[in-house]
Amino acid sequence: MKKLKKVSKILIVFLLVFLLSGCTKQLIVEKTNDDGKKTKEVVKYDEGKNATGQSLTENIICKPTEDELVEIYEKNGVDTDKLVDCSKFTPKITSEEGLWDNIFIKPLAWLILKLGYLVKNFGLAVILAGLAIRLILYPVTKKSAMQSENLKKAQPELQRLEKKYANKMDDQQAMMQKSQEMMAIYKKYNISLFSGCLIAIVQLPLFIAFLEAINRTPAIFEGKFLGLQLGTTPWFALTQGNFWYVIIPIIVFLVTFFSFKLTKNDVADNSNPAAGSTKIMMNVMVVIITISSFQLSTAIGLYWITSSLFTIVQNLLVARSGNSAKVKKS
Repeated sequence: MKKLKKVSKILIVFLLVFLLSGCTKQLIVEKTNDDGKKTKEVVKYDEGKNATGQSLTENIICKPTEDELVEIYEKNGVDTDKLVDCSKFTPKITSEEGLWDNIFIKPLAWLILKLGYLVKNFGLAVILAGLAIRLILYPVTKKSAMQSENLKKAQPELQRLEKKYANKMDDQQAMMQKSQEMMAIYKKYNISLFSGCLIAIVQLPLFIAFLEAINRTPAIFEGKFLGLQLGTTPWFALTQGNFWYVIIPIIVFLVTFFSFKLTKNDVADNSNPAAGSTKIMMNVMVVIITISSFQLSTAIGLYWITSSLFTIVQNLLVARSGNSAKVKKS
């Protein structure tokens, strides 16, 4: 357990170093109120026929093509003439940029751009990039999914352990003995607590990387997919009367719900009191993610949907292989 905590802390510090070594810079404008006080506001692309409602970033990596967007950037001090065309963008490691930018953001933006120009659609490119990364990480995420299956197999013994020590919660020595027996069960069924939470640790920086890569690449958020503008947030679209954008939050809700439901089924029979809290937390997360999807761009919604569908299919395949193994043994 101590080793697990130590490894987790190292990973968290490692991720923080990368995240803090480079990030999106919001495009800020200074305004003067009627009272004469100066305030700073984030510039939004919320006017014009192609407006998306998104908050614009100052450190975009390539040149916008829409005249309205170019005008907004030029008006707020960004010299777009110095930027390379998105079709010619190539990631380069520079000392001015942090590790996060050089190793994650720019290469990811380049990948989406290359795929977008290849398939002639940046929405499809976001989907393909998401699938490609999930396939690369498949060996890691598969192990995490297998932990859930192993946990199912261990449930009967874990339940018996809970009943055995149900009336000894105040006995410190008994609780220590319980912990030892629980670790023995985990070892028997090859359950690793760290492996089980690894996918969650990996998912967060990936999501942030996609978010920043899309927000900093005009060619992506200017593009469209099935009639939906990739940079537009569903909430902004709804305020403009474009009600069909609500399909993105609906699909986000469905795939997130079923993805989490597979995980909830893994702890459904667990007599551990923490199981009930886990279910509540998952339900709350589904609601939070769904609400957040209204304020995130359509492109990010596509990435989340792709990633969640991949997780669902992966977990179903792992569960099926586990059931097949049981049938062969019997």
